Amino acid sequence: MANMNYHDKKNAENTLKLRDLMQTLPHFCREFFLGIKDTTSTRTRLAYAYDLRMFFEYLHENHPRFKNTDITEYEVEWLDEVKALDITEYLDYLSYYEKGDTQITNEERGKQRKLASLRSFYKFFFNSEIIEKNPAALVSMPKLHKKEIIRLDPDEVALLLDHVENGDKMTSKQQSFHEKTKVRDLALITLLLGTGIRVSECVGLDIKDVDFKNNGILIRRKGGYEAVVYFGDEVETALKEYLRQRNAIIPESGHEDALFLSIQNKRLSVRAVEKLVKKYASAVTSLKKITPHKLRSTYGTSLYRETGDIYLVADVLGHSDVNTTKKHYAALEDDRRRMAASAVKLREND
Repeated sequence: MANMNYHDKKNAENTLKLRDLMQTLPHFCREFFLGIKDTTSTRTRLAYAYDLRMFFEYLHENHPRFKNTDITEYEVEWLDEVKALDITEYLDYLSYYEKGDTQITNEERGKQRKLASLRSFYKFFFNSEIIEKNPAALVSMPKLHKKEIIRLDPDEVALLLDHVENGDKMTSKQQSFHEKTKVRDLALITLLLGTGIRVSECVGLDIKDVDFKNNGILIRRKGGYEAVVYFGDEVETALKEYLRQRNAIIPESGHEDALFLSIQNKRLSVRAVEKLVKKYASAVTSLKKITPHKLRSTYGTSLYRETGDIYLVADVLGHSDVNTTKKHYAALEDDRRRMAASAVKLREND
């Protein structure tokens, strides 16, 4: 993996994890994963594998046909003995269950994803005429309750950047650590707020992906394709300041190309960025749970308010379907429609 970039390494890691997981699944699952290989990412296939293992573990404990046989020995035709009611009861089970000493819950979104995995799984074997029934298609998707999109207001953005820069409200120990990382942290958070890129796209950046001639960064999008995202003066200033510091650091072997390095001089992980954002944001607002994705929503909101162009927002955020963007910014679109009601005057007042 030494010569691979960040994204290729992640794909290789996911592939190895998937191979390990398949050793715990029925043998016919291999056919499913080979069948969807060209239309799904390694991350998606790995998520499917975890979801399928959970489903088969449930059947092993609760379904008479599956109870007395090792999961790896299940036969594909047994899938026809699972009814829609069994899947409905499985989704209900997912609401709350215990695994060892751990208590696990799934809300609507978690159940939706697991049912989507089962639908893809059953559809594959049903369309291939390997099984005769498709009970997963008969089960309705759990209804999602609308959640308010959490984003930072303009004054909160300013407070957040000030806090990253100054490190106020910190203990002396935290201040000492902050002195070592504040230039990097400011560049990273300014980049997230100023471009709306995903955290995975951010940590995957290499130094060579930053182009100051055109003020753009080359990123690998969720679907695996490359795209150039442009940034403004504030991002340029923060990145240049950080790169002056970055160029003086000797990275650990295998991390020489990474743009953002940890205190151990290794490429920052997604989890590390999530913790970093949470740390700074919690000092600015206690009412909002701010994550890197919320910084992305903040950027999308600002861009839409400034331009009113939902298609531009979709393009810049890397949404393959503009309806995804519309769903996230529906409230803002409604505000603009209300403004339109009074924007056109039919007759001038005397």
